[in-house]
Amino acid sequence: MTDDTGERRTGGTYERPQGDLGGAREDDAFLRDRRLLFSTAYHLLGSVADAEDVLQDTWLRWARVDRADVRHPTAYLVRTVSRLCLNRLTSARATRETYIGPWLPEPLLTGPDTADRTDTAHSVSMAMLVVLETLSPLERAVFVLREVFGYEYAEIAAAVERAEPTVRQTAHRARAHIQARRSRYDADDATRAAVTEKFLAACAGGDLNAVLALLAPDVTAWSDGGGKVTAATRPLRGTDHVARWVLGVLGKPELAAITAAPAAVNGRSGVLFTLHGAPAGALTFELAAGGRIHELRFQVNPDKLRGLSG
Repeated sequence: MTDDTGERRTGGTYERPQGDLGGAREDDAFLRDRRLLFSTAYHLLGSVADAEDVLQDTWLRWARVDRADVRHPTAYLVRTVSRLCLNRLTSARATRETYIGPWLPEPLLTGPDTADRTDTAHSVSMAMLVVLETLSPLERAVFVLREVFGYEYAEIAAAVERAEPTVRQTAHRARAHIQARRSRYDADDATRAAVTEKFLAACAGGDLNAVLALLAPDVTAWSDGGGKVTAATRPLRGTDHVARWVLGVLGKPELAAITAAPAAVNGRSGVLFTLHGAPAGALTFELAAGGRIHELRFQVNPDKLRGLSG
């Protein structure tokens, strides 16, 4: 997808090494746009592994196409990624109906240069990815391509193979849906970092009162173990319930070797858990007005930790 001059847009991009692209030249359009393509797929799917699979499939299609027939390579590649993601989103809905416990997106470590870009960080935050899950596959694709990457309706229509009026209606519906569900409060980075440090200190000391003081009265905690590791199979609600559960889990003898440290997760301050140097999970949270935590999301499913590797 390009502007009138044929120049590519970059949007919010995050780079992940993936796939064997044997035979690709350094000036190949796919390699040039790889960060954009991964970012598009990750926003659409909420899964690092699935996004990397889509990029591999896109590369295979790109390797077979006659480049002389492709006027704007970026447009062709983004259309291909979008269509592959739409197919995956449709099939994923059925799979998630049988998922054990809450389903959460895959977290992604992001560097300081990414976290400083407020618009990009917000678009890819775990909270936003969770809200995007409530959209239909078509609504999600249209919303991401329009609101995150700024494509024109005609370009999106070509990517999702729908009429432009349909795309405009879908965009309006998706935007209203997101606005109704996204948080009205957005803390600054300094506040988030301070809360992260206090939360880690309280948990390390097993200080129930200190943890309680950090939680909003309507706090909710989700944990995604996917049936692979121990995790709560239902959302936990209320300060006392959440605080005691968090300290109980972190205080288990079998988890004594796990370390927890602040990290930029999906563009915001969070916590990275490691075991013998390997990722063991991630915590992200959202704050209510007043700086207290009202949402916590623990991702500990070992199949969803690919994006936490350095």
